[in-house]
Amino acid sequence: MKFTKMHGAGNDYIYIDCFTENVENPEELSRILSQRHFGIGADGIVLIKPSIVADCSMNIYNADGSEAEMCGNAIRCVAKYIYDNKKKSDRIKIDTLSGIKAVEIRSKDGKAIGGTVNMGKPILNGRHIPTRYGMSVVKDQILNIDNNDYKITCLSMGNPHCVVFCDDIDRLKLDKIGPLFERHEMFPERINTEFVEIVDENHLKIRVWERGSGETLACGTGACAAAVVAIAQGKVESPVSVYLPGGKLSISWEGGKSPVFMSGPAQ
Repeated sequence: MKFTKMHGAGNDYIYIDCFTENVENPEELSRILSQRHFGIGADGIVLIKPSIVADCSMNIYNADGSEAEMCGNAIRCVAKYIYDNKKKSDRIKIDTLSGIKAVEIRSKDGKAIGGTVNMGKPILNGRHIPTRYGMSVVKDQILNIDNNDYKITCLSMGNPHCVVFCDDIDRLKLDKIGPLFERHEMFPERINTEFVEIVDENHLKIRVWERGSGETLACGTGACAAAVVAIAQGKVESPVSVYLPGGKLSISWEGGKSPVFMSGPAQ
């Protein structure tokens, strides 16, 4: 099997071109290949497939074999793969489980080096995220994790997110509390959790516990979720530079029913 290893700000996946390759059991394949010491090593695998409604489609499988609806870093890498190998277009359309997304390509010397993704509108309805909170908007709710109360706000960026503001994210024992957030009973499909530190009015610093993969160096939908909540609560202004352990992403959102735009690298 041929594959391509790519990452967006350190969020790395194994990409398989299913225009030519056949993958019969992607869940098991992801569990095997994603192992850092016994496989190739990645946050998961991404299948790049033909599509009748877009330039291609993509299916994302986390390191534990579970399927993800959307990944903002992976979609830029898929767009890079299509641009570099199949279609030299400044705008690549990709069909995902969260709908068709468009990526505006940034290129250099004939190769894509990054892009801007229209991530769609944030979903704030608690039932559609989904959560088990009996309210339309899950904002500033108290969640008890390991005998500590955390104030959380939830939303969906095509996949479920829980945003927590903290004073010093570097001191968090994320390997301990991350799984407890992910599998809390209030989240029927598990949850991605962003721990967010306000740097100033245009900068955020975050760490992400990603559903099915653990802590990752970057998470595109997580950066969008953190920025949307911070903008909506008046903590920062758009555009926002979001710093993650693997690099920086730029997020723009005009509020309300406007779409979220994310810009970042693809390597």
